[in-house]
Amino acid sequence: MIVDCYTCIWDSNDQLGRGDWTRRPMSPRLRPVPGDHPPDRADVERHWAASQPVDTSIVVGFKSAHLEAEIPNALLADYVKRHPENIVGFAGIDPTDPQQAIHDMQEAANDLALKGVALSPAAQNFHPAHTNAKACYDVASQMGLPVLFHTGLRNGPETVLQYAQPILLDEVAREFPNLKILIAHMGFPWTNETITLLAKHANVFSDISWLLHQPWQAYQALLSAYQYGVTEKLLFGSGFPYTIAANCIEALYGINHLAQGTNLPIIPREQLRGIVERDALSLLGISENSLKPTSHNGNTLFDEEDNDES
Repeated sequence: MIVDCYTCIWDSNDQLGRGDWTRRPMSPRLRPVPGDHPPDRADVERHWAASQPVDTSIVVGFKSAHLEAEIPNALLADYVKRHPENIVGFAGIDPTDPQQAIHDMQEAANDLALKGVALSPAAQNFHPAHTNAKACYDVASQMGLPVLFHTGLRNGPETVLQYAQPILLDEVAREFPNLKILIAHMGFPWTNETITLLAKHANVFSDISWLLHQPWQAYQALLSAYQYGVTEKLLFGSGFPYTIAANCIEALYGINHLAQGTNLPIIPREQLRGIVERDALSLLGISENSLKPTSHNGNTLFDEEDNDES
């Protein structure tokens, strides 16, 4: 089963507010369509077409009073309702208003059939260990909702970069050991911080979305994770609409090409395969009662052995 742990949809770029990040740099070889950058569409039809190589996609919401932005949770819920076996929604909440955030969490889980929540400390202008945020983590932990943190580099002068550092989640993981935490983008550029957290905390995981467009940095980060023994904590993510799953899977399996003709170590293919095929839903504590594998991930393109790998 292939799970894409990080994708986004929106009806209009206006929903991204002052933090419009559609101009995020991206390698041409990973773009959904050559020249299609920044993405001018992130609607559900385009998402569904791009998701065919995977069995399940997690669609991530976003809400930020700081940036005057909101991708409505109802938009995610409607998409989940249309494809309940293949789409999982993570509600966007803003912990700077904890009372509203907790209400949004309860509504998301009880009324909208969403399975997790998504936060962005840098884009919402809050320290991840702020008291208001901890009130939300407490409720999420009690409700069994995994929490995805947008960490790492966020474009736009309005974002507060100091709050994007993954190491700030150490206090959260220590205080809420039962809370399932998913660090987005492997915390790039602070990938070593993320690797340390993966090794330290049993319920901290990371996806690799938005990483593969920089092959050398991705190779170093994935090699470090392998050498540190935490690749089993890494989950696949594409980062749609900036990339699509098929291109990312192909790029991941080809990451060792950078070591060809050198004495650089390679990442064993079974480790790369594990990232792609990992049972992310179970690791994140998400019920699979309404989710079933489909046959549209039967491509053999990504399952061929490379001559340069052992």
